[in-house]
Amino acid sequence: MPDAAALPTLDLAADVVTITRSICDIPSVSGDEGPLADRVVQALRGAAHLEIIRDGDAVVARTNLGRARRVVIAGHLDTVPINGNVPTRFETDDDGTEFLWGRGTVDMKAGVAVQLKLAAELAAPAVDVTWVWYDHEEVSAALNGLGRIARTAPELLAGDFAILGEPSNGQVEGGCNGTLRAEVRTNGVRAHSARSWVGENAIHKLAPALAKLAAYEAETVEVDGLAYREGLNAVIVRGGIAGNVIPDEAVLEVNYRFAPSKSAAEAAAFVTDFFAGYEVAVVDAADGARPGLDDPLALEFVRAVGAEARPKYGWTDVARFSAMGVPAVNFGPGDPLKAHADDERVAVQQIVDCERALRAWLTAAG
Repeated sequence: MPDAAALPTLDLAADVVTITRSICDIPSVSGDEGPLADRVVQALRGAAHLEIIRDGDAVVARTNLGRARRVVIAGHLDTVPINGNVPTRFETDDDGTEFLWGRGTVDMKAGVAVQLKLAAELAAPAVDVTWVWYDHEEVSAALNGLGRIARTAPELLAGDFAILGEPSNGQVEGGCNGTLRAEVRTNGVRAHSARSWVGENAIHKLAPALAKLAAYEAETVEVDGLAYREGLNAVIVRGGIAGNVIPDEAVLEVNYRFAPSKSAAEAAAFVTDFFAGYEVAVVDAADGARPGLDDPLALEFVRAVGAEARPKYGWTDVARFSAMGVPAVNFGPGDPLKAHADDERVAVQQIVDCERALRAWLTAAG
């Protein structure tokens, strides 16, 4: 990590693209969000209309205007590891489209910049707003800062509607798929590979499971008018101890992305049945979230920002709000297909458009 004192400060009076670049040039890989969280607090300190609460490396800022409705708007501060893509730079495509390139530009510091700009400037929004910038989204769910707040101070996340600034190409993505990871294990008998016939090869025993996975055609499930594509895939294979030893154990790790009409328990039952005859252990699972687009506030938001409602295929923290009974959607700049990519980049105009749309809704809602 660079010297924290040498990192840029955040000037929230600047335009939203400049703010995005400043945030992206402050490295905040999961576990190292502290310097960025410090700068968020410093940048907001002069906003008299906000009550600011620090929770570890998460920052909560909220208005208390006595409005009839409260909206929670959240974004995560962390990114996946940097791979030669910081500091940021501008690029222009052949068609003249300008992009900001670099780690975090899509997932999801452009969204964070939009939120910070509006939090600082909107002293009298039409609804009360709770802004949340949190840590550890890109790692184990047990470390997730929004999950930590939900467990220890759920009152901070209370609201009538929630917006998560995950990249959605400036459209509204309702709900999200659930996700599950499971380990499929085989056992054999270890032996010298020169006398393999006296052993049992545990890796070979995975072949039927891999063939079944390769032939599997995932479903598309309609939930509340949106079509969610599922996926069941091998993601890791482990086995073997040496180049001349028949392996006595092998593990196939699979990832199941399931429609929000299923619970995590139902997804676990499906995976266990799919691999009948194998030892199966579910090692991580998170429920999805139904779209919630039948909620009046959600419908009002979709209309106000002029966006098209789409399903969210990946898991996001809208599921945490859904579990608390708060309808939630994803809305932010950036193409989700560029999230985590080494050529991660966001269209500059999309950042501007999202900031303008969210500002218009927050000043007219209700």
